Amino acid sequence: MQASSRSTRPAAMPFIMITVLIDMLAIGLIIPVLPALVGSFSTSQADQAYWYGVVAFAFGIASFIASPVLGALSDRYGRRPVLLFGFFGLGANFFLTAFATQIWMLVAARLMGGAMQANAAVANAYVADITEPQDRARRFGLLGAMMGLGFIVGPVMGGLLGAIDLQLPFLVAGGLTMLNFLYGYFVLPESLPARQRKAFDWRTANPLTALRQLAQLRGVAPLVGVVAFSGLAQFVLYTSWVLYTTFKFGWGPLENGWSLAAVGVSSVLVQGFLMRHLLRWFSPQKLAVLGLLSSALAYALWGAASQGWMMYAVIGVNLLGGTVAAAVNSMISSAADSTSQGRTLGAVSSLGSLMAVLAPMIGAPLLAAVSHLPRGDWRIGAPFFFCAALQTVSLLLAWVHIRRHHRQAAA
Repeated sequence: MQASSRSTRPAAMPFIMITVLIDMLAIGLIIPVLPALVGSFSTSQADQAYWYGVVAFAFGIASFIASPVLGALSDRYGRRPVLLFGFFGLGANFFLTAFATQIWMLVAARLMGGAMQANAAVANAYVADITEPQDRARRFGLLGAMMGLGFIVGPVMGGLLGAIDLQLPFLVAGGLTMLNFLYGYFVLPESLPARQRKAFDWRTANPLTALRQLAQLRGVAPLVGVVAFSGLAQFVLYTSWVLYTTFKFGWGPLENGWSLAAVGVSSVLVQGFLMRHLLRWFSPQKLAVLGLLSSALAYALWGAASQGWMMYAVIGVNLLGGTVAAAVNSMISSAADSTSQGRTLGAVSSLGSLMAVLAPMIGAPLLAAVSHLPRGDWRIGAPFFFCAALQTVSLLLAWVHIRRHHRQAAA
């Protein structure tokens, strides 16, 4: 898209930021209470870990399949209608989850929720539409800051509401998502001009083809590995955090809500304020390496924590870990042409969703294997030690990419 086209919609960025904020606030609401809701249908900690893994798997597999489809649909029909469709479906999912009376109903609702949450890829494509390539890392960082802000308020509200009733956070989340649908319907403008839209093709919209096309983008093959391994580490963290702190420290929804809010504060601080200053000193490539190094150490320290306050301490020192996603998305987005941003970033989101599919298949069994151990036992941190190893692999792949990039620039 030409610069002149972008400059005619300066208000679009605030619109999409507020949209993402409301979306993530609704999702943040349910994180502290979903494991407890699963536990209400379970008979033991090992059973709870197993079914929570199934619920997380259902969400991830649906998002994996839907991400490239929604991204390709947004390339054909525009970003706005696809975003609105996702908001409405996600709101319906929250209400269905709240009224689930059996575990299979909960799994079915999360399948629907995963498919609708795939519109996060469309939000990234929206930002790419209205932003020059050299500014995308900063703007992806702003989008990440809105997500972090949603994770500040959402988990705290979820913890407080969940302490009253486990279904209440889901009802509030559904209401917020429907509010987001109305906001988008009346306020959110379209970002993709009709002349830049592409015909929809099911053959290229399936997730495996989308991943293959992503791997074929010139010069980004190692970055695909970074997205895969760091994404798997991140989703194992998401899958394990609440049950890990429950098993190791005896935390409930309220304590977990506050801890997740601290993660959100860190994300907002880095992506909303520090990111633009860091980009003056470091390239996106170097920021990705520094962030991966920081997060690898953080995962190991979280796993080794013997007291709850240590989780907060590690969150505080892992500031650079929040730069990885924005930096890598910027590099991959810059390698794609302006007519394929939705499909490309949909493929990135689909790869992340594939990792979300694999994460509960790894994190939940690891937690179930250590669920019998007494509180405070260091072995309960097994999922986090696994995450640290994954981030180390991502760090090596990022280093390979940077070395190759420098050699090509010199040539």
